[in-house]
Amino acid sequence: MKKNIPLLFIVINLFFSSCSVSNKINRTANKEILNQPAFINAFTGISIYEPATGKYWYNHHAEKYFTPASNTKLATCYAAMKYLGDSLVGLRYKIVNGEVNFIGTGDPSFLLAEFKNQPVFDFLKKSTSINYLLDGTTPGFTPLGEGWSWDDYLGDYAAERSEMPIYGNVAKFYLDDDTIAVSPPFFYNQFIKWNNAILKKRADKYFEIVRPFENDSFYTLHSPEMYLSKRAFTSQIIPFKTYLTPASHLRDQTVIKLLEDTLHKTIGEWSYVDAPPKIQDYSIIHSQPTDSLLKPMMHRSDNFFAEQSLLMVSEKLLGTMNDRKIIDTLLKTDYKLMPQKPGWVDGSGLSRYDLFSPKDFVFILNKMKNDFGMDRIKNILPTGGTGTISHYYLSDSGYIFVKTGTLNGVVALSGFLYTKKNKLLIFSVLINNHRSSATDIRKGIQKFILQIRNKY
Repeated sequence: MKKNIPLLFIVINLFFSSCSVSNKINRTANKEILNQPAFINAFTGISIYEPATGKYWYNHHAEKYFTPASNTKLATCYAAMKYLGDSLVGLRYKIVNGEVNFIGTGDPSFLLAEFKNQPVFDFLKKSTSINYLLDGTTPGFTPLGEGWSWDDYLGDYAAERSEMPIYGNVAKFYLDDDTIAVSPPFFYNQFIKWNNAILKKRADKYFEIVRPFENDSFYTLHSPEMYLSKRAFTSQIIPFKTYLTPASHLRDQTVIKLLEDTLHKTIGEWSYVDAPPKIQDYSIIHSQPTDSLLKPMMHRSDNFFAEQSLLMVSEKLLGTMNDRKIIDTLLKTDYKLMPQKPGWVDGSGLSRYDLFSPKDFVFILNKMKNDFGMDRIKNILPTGGTGTISHYYLSDSGYIFVKTGTLNGVVALSGFLYTKKNKLLIFSVLINNHRSSATDIRKGIQKFILQIRNKY
């Protein structure tokens, strides 16, 4: 029995040491967050975990469900890191009787200016006869996500999802020699027919473009009241309709018309007679390195990239793009051991239906670290002074790598923290139902995180 006494002392010492750390962090949390005016009426969840020991340092409402906003992208990012490989599949095709029959893969990089190398475009450009698959079925997802606010459809952050994105599924309006221009220029004809009276040399430098929910009839608001409001622009980005009608035989017609206008050639349509061919029967054109998509997705919290990444994972694993099916598959496989089963409905976190706990994000981040290593993570997640935390964690930057999240009444921050004693921690702070400014909430979270970094 005497030989076991030192071991018992060690266990007791570790227990009280753990309790001491938790109590100290609790006092810090109360001082910097929970009892601050900006937070006092909000619902707050915090979880701090040390992966080296497998111990939670602190939990406060860590098992409760929260609307996580763009922290949802962490779940999408892990799946993309695991299943999309080193480079994105930009196109699948079969050559039949000298004709190229192709299908989209959900790749959002196609014809986006930030991706200078465009292998898919180069392949289609040099192909003499090309046909786009129109199989007569409806896609396994809707252009707008489940639970998205209906009036977000004009926002550049809510571009429609599609099987073959093109130009980021948005139209860009800008002033060119004092005249409104649009890119891609295909939309100019649809725009000018509504605006003949005002598409002249303009004395002013401001405009506002809108379109109806159901079509791409872009037009300009032109009234003195507009210029007194905050809704006047010198340039504007608006999502276009990727599906002109709910009828299945008209799906993706916008893509075909844009491709024809860009390639300066006719795009045919092809369909299969019996069962749909399996994706492994197609040849592949790779487009971009996978992390060249994931980095901007996480740094600027790109909703469009996140939604399309989830659809690409679905296409790769299931052979079809179906957001509900791929989420269900991931929850039953990679995420089956999550502390709390999340209510997960989209890839980006735009939906108010998304529900995760702080411990869920600790689980995802720990899995990400174990499966891919911190070097890759540091390349994808923003650190202090970059991306969505460009104004935060500026001193001694390089010790924090996180994903932010913001909706009305929601602020979230989850990621990795290196303490001054070089301990690696995984944390998640989720704030719901606050009525303060998001800036005040972020500053409070920053004070709390820096206290943890400096003390431990």
